[in-house]
Amino acid sequence: MNVYSEAESTLNSERVLLRDVSYTYDIGLPQETLALTDINIDIRAGQHIAVLGHNGSGKSTLAHIINALLLPQRGTLSFFGCEPSNEDSIWEIRRRSGLVLQNPDNQIIGTTLEEDVAFGPENLGVPLPELRHRVDASLEKVGLLDLASRPPHTLSGGQKQKLAIAGILAMEPICLILDEATAMLDPYSRADFMDLVMRLSKERDLTVINITHNMEEALLADYIYVVYNSRIALHGTPADVFDQPAQLRRMGLDVPVHIEIAQQIADYTSMPLTKSEAFSCTGAAQSVHERLDFFFGSQENVDLDSFDSPAAQNLETEPGSLAAQNLEAEPDSNSPMNLGADPSLKSNDAELKQAPSTYDYQQISDPLSQNRKVLVEVKGLSYTYNPDLEQCVKALSDLSVDIYEGELLGLAGHSGSGKSTFVQHLNGLIRPEPGVVSVMGLDVHEKKNIRKVREHLGLLFQYPEQQLFEETVGADIAFGPKQMGLPPDVVEQRVKEAAELTGLDIKLLERSPFDLSGGQMRRVATAGILAMNPDILILDEPTAGLDPAGRDELLSYILRLQQRGQTIILISHDMDQLAGIADRILILKDGKKFALGTPAEVFSDEVSIRLAGLDMPNTKVFMETMQGWAPGLATDVFTPDDAAEALINEYRTRRQTWHSR
Repeated sequence: MNVYSEAESTLNSERVLLRDVSYTYDIGLPQETLALTDINIDIRAGQHIAVLGHNGSGKSTLAHIINALLLPQRGTLSFFGCEPSNEDSIWEIRRRSGLVLQNPDNQIIGTTLEEDVAFGPENLGVPLPELRHRVDASLEKVGLLDLASRPPHTLSGGQKQKLAIAGILAMEPICLILDEATAMLDPYSRADFMDLVMRLSKERDLTVINITHNMEEALLADYIYVVYNSRIALHGTPADVFDQPAQLRRMGLDVPVHIEIAQQIADYTSMPLTKSEAFSCTGAAQSVHERLDFFFGSQENVDLDSFDSPAAQNLETEPGSLAAQNLEAEPDSNSPMNLGADPSLKSNDAELKQAPSTYDYQQISDPLSQNRKVLVEVKGLSYTYNPDLEQCVKALSDLSVDIYEGELLGLAGHSGSGKSTFVQHLNGLIRPEPGVVSVMGLDVHEKKNIRKVREHLGLLFQYPEQQLFEETVGADIAFGPKQMGLPPDVVEQRVKEAAELTGLDIKLLERSPFDLSGGQMRRVATAGILAMNPDILILDEPTAGLDPAGRDELLSYILRLQQRGQTIILISHDMDQLAGIADRILILKDGKKFALGTPAEVFSDEVSIRLAGLDMPNTKVFMETMQGWAPGLATDVFTPDDAAEALINEYRTRRQTWHSR
């Protein structure tokens, strides 16, 4: 039954409208779970919306309802005038919307890339040669056209994500729904994809609904909805939403790095930020400079416990100041999110590819080699997938590296650089041919050593669904310790400890792991590895899909494990994350060792980092922006806390130096 008047129906044909929508899983069963409650959302055609929220808040359920994969149990959905009232209308909603899921393996079905991309438009009745054009254009947009004849299973996780995106783009939907669609992409590919989304939104009036935990992506949206415990808890423009950092943190979220640093400086100087003042990276840098310069330059004459002084008030509105100019600022081209999308930078990248291969192999330093025991030794490792077939893929080439006892080694590289292939060799899932891999003195090539190696070395896969199989969460976490022959009481204790350390509610232990959200499944998979208490722990994108609070909690635990002497290998596309916690970082490019050194050494050269398909840490980008006002400022800091401390010390030192003259 159509509950809308004729005028409302005309208006609704230009928007996605949810009214009082609620949804509950497993109604009447012990595991009944409330996912959404009284959701009201209004999205205009061509609008770019970001949806934020903690794991399990109901974000993915919301995406499935908009796409009509799920139907509201209460309330109504109008998708550009179409309501999911029968099979024909449901088909029409799905035809006009494109949903990119968290795990691309769940929506890849073709035997080759081009066949997979063609599946959607072919089922929509798109004729040749239009079908051929759409497939080629979509693969080109995501950088996979050269691999069109490859089987999807030979792709890396990030490349599969690109393939899933290409399949949706080929259908030319009017509404693009992204459910953590960029979580597995390398920084450059993520920025490039978001640039593509922004262009399509403008050129085709494409409506974009981006469910993300990436705060820099959220800055690009026109409007943000924050879901908390099944309800819309906060909504507004990015400037409105990120102007409430305390409330966001209470909901398990955070704010972009440049806003976080500006907020810390504002708190230190007791000079609150004005709305939108720190919204852009340059605006945040200006606000930091003005506050610290004023604070350390005027503290002899002004009571700085208050922000009511005339000089301080002028900080907000001084003519020509960036603080004033950015009151209603849009994300600027210097924002960390936009560095990879700047057209001028792209042209520079094209020039870089013509440059001599100076950085094909770059070992910067090996500072730990003098005083630590080598636990993992890799020499001359190479590997090719399907070597006897035409579609053979060279994944690793002559890779050599030592990994030391107690270190936290970050592993980075563009999608398809060989990261996952490399760590699967360490666990014995792939045998080294040619090359040598030794783990705690055990040759991984010898079959008799594999079981012992896996007792010492735990591997968390890129996608948790690949290693979850038991009927309940508790049974899945307990599987590893049971296989080690531990007593039942010890197994039970390890399960509880691992669940607590990964932030899993004890009530979830009796739930099926396949009923959980993607982020919750990653916590379960991580807990299963931690419960085995391995000497060496390999984590392949462990924080992908986790909300910021869960990410920080897991990273804090990883650091505690390292402090206890455990060796950690952490694969991540988050450069801030690796720079902030790793002792050394190994960067792979096209299967080869491209760089190895401390974070300060590896990120000392932006050109080589970009050539590797990566991006500079946002904190370092911000500190380099600050050098415009503080030329002597050290930029080798990689967390907001360290950045704020370095800025305060720099401006204090400058003031003391000026006084001593």
